[in-house]
Amino acid sequence: MGIERRGNKRFYIGVILILIGGILILERLDLIPWNVADLLISWQMLLIVIGTLLLFGRNFVAGFILMGIGGFFILPEITEVPDELKQLYGPLALVIVGLLLLFRHKGCNRQIREGVKRKQFDQFDDFVIFGGREIFINAQDLKGGRATSIFGGIEYDLRQANLAPEGAIIDCICIFGGTGIKVPANWNVKNEVTTILGAFSDKRGDTFQQTEINPSKTLVIKGITLFGGVEIKLNDSR
Repeated sequence: MGIERRGNKRFYIGVILILIGGILILERLDLIPWNVADLLISWQMLLIVIGTLLLFGRNFVAGFILMGIGGFFILPEITEVPDELKQLYGPLALVIVGLLLLFRHKGCNRQIREGVKRKQFDQFDDFVIFGGREIFINAQDLKGGRATSIFGGIEYDLRQANLAPEGAIIDCICIFGGTGIKVPANWNVKNEVTTILGAFSDKRGDTFQQTEINPSKTLVIKGITLFGGVEIKLNDSR
């Protein structure tokens, strides 16, 4: 699936961040009751939001389970729950978490199988929340892609890939997360990332300085980091 058909995820992330900020502003201005603001900005609502984002990232099983957990625990805050049901909350929570772990295990196996197919793609779009992913790409006409990490990390290995004649652009969004990119030594990497309490670091070191850069192999890194970072490197060393 091309980037154009999967670019809506970032739009929804932006909308959610705007809504959270708007709620905080309204609460500070005493335009909404504090108890309503506390409900909307709570750990239960956070799980519901994360589940919604997972749905946009096509992780339907984990998305629905997280939304279910959030809804399950937010119910006593919005309605009266019988004491008999409250006594079951602890055991039911264990069952739900167990189901989440089982489905996540199956999901990881599926992602591995899909990863073998997708490494040939000349474009990519990856979305990670509260987790990590390592992706090997050996496309011989790489045009670029998108990498979104929220409280998680993505690691790309592009050392066996070749760029398209016009070069490639990778657009990164890192919110309390990070993106690492391993590149060949002779690639020309341009930094156009906006950092807000974040960082962009090029750790190619002495090997890179002693290598003749090929200007026809230009990789442009764009995007934004908020309490996160983007790191360029040649190998697995930190």
